[in-house]
Amino acid sequence: MDKVGKKVLFVATVDSHIELFHLPYLKMFHDKGWEVHVATDTGKKIEYCDKKIKLPIKRSPFKLVSNYKAMRKLREVMKKEGYSIVHCHTPMGGVVARMAGCKLRRQGQRMIYTAHGFHFYKGAPVHYWLMFYPVEWYLAKYTDTLITINNEDYARAKKRFGKRCHDIQYVPGVGVDEKRFKKQMTGQEKKALKRSLGLKASDRVLICVGRLDKNKNQGFLIQIMRRLVDEDSKYHLLLVGPDEIDGEYQKMVSKLCLEGNVHFLGLRKDIPELLQISNVAVSSSKREGLPVNLIEAAMLGLPLVATDCRGNRDICGAKGENAIVGEKNEQEFIREVEKAEKVYSNRDRRVYAANYGMKNVCEIMQTIYGGIA
Repeated sequence: MDKVGKKVLFVATVDSHIELFHLPYLKMFHDKGWEVHVATDTGKKIEYCDKKIKLPIKRSPFKLVSNYKAMRKLREVMKKEGYSIVHCHTPMGGVVARMAGCKLRRQGQRMIYTAHGFHFYKGAPVHYWLMFYPVEWYLAKYTDTLITINNEDYARAKKRFGKRCHDIQYVPGVGVDEKRFKKQMTGQEKKALKRSLGLKASDRVLICVGRLDKNKNQGFLIQIMRRLVDEDSKYHLLLVGPDEIDGEYQKMVSKLCLEGNVHFLGLRKDIPELLQISNVAVSSSKREGLPVNLIEAAMLGLPLVATDCRGNRDICGAKGENAIVGEKNEQEFIREVEKAEKVYSNRDRRVYAANYGMKNVCEIMQTIYGGIA
């Protein structure tokens, strides 16, 4: 399709954020004839991207020199390209883009920022509030549309930033591709996948998908597994995701003699299949923006047991069909895991999860973008 002369820029700190969450929106603009540009920390080519801009941007807010250089470079790019829309993501992507484009809004450039989870939240450390809240308050003035993806952030943004940013929206996440979860495995396929992981057909499987780190807090689940396995050796835990804490959880498993019951699977492309051989999806996070792993599990009808934190509450607590448990309450978490499959209909979970599906979220985002046809 020939370009119509309109340009859109997506900004994030790293490529993986764009590739994991925003390709459908790049495609949306591309298919409508827009010229699509992406700015991150590399020059790597991304699908549906007509021009890639490499910035010296860093995730850490303390890398002041690099991020200042990224802001200056991005400002020059914005002046040259004349974007109609700039949509920025990730904390430093949001800071750099809004600082770079603050004066260009007068010339018709629309600045959209998606907060994928404010660092200041109920129960957050005081220094998080001191560091991140003033920055977001200040930059709200230079934001045409602020998008939040969970109810706590939306309520806080409306209350705290409503006089500075006059368009604050709630969107139910970035959209999960429902098509990936429609294919049902046969009984034989499930047995084969279990066997490949060293599991028996009768084993009870818990699954937690997400990078291994302190915030995802998988150490809590490992402690729980010690108590569950003492009661019934058929309990197994699948930890799916890259290790970002240098084997700390593996050492913990070894110390607790759980090597046969806790399985570190690393990055996997067969998440829908792994979910289908699991009995319960669990999350031990201390904070979330909106947990895609729980949405995906709900799309397959799995019962959910999760810690009581922002984001988890949106998915588990809305209809009372899953369990929300205090972050340090091991006994209650165990009790909810043991009864999880016996309480609620999986049909209700599937229907609710559809709100977070790609089809619904894309329709909402088209309305927010407006006039891109």
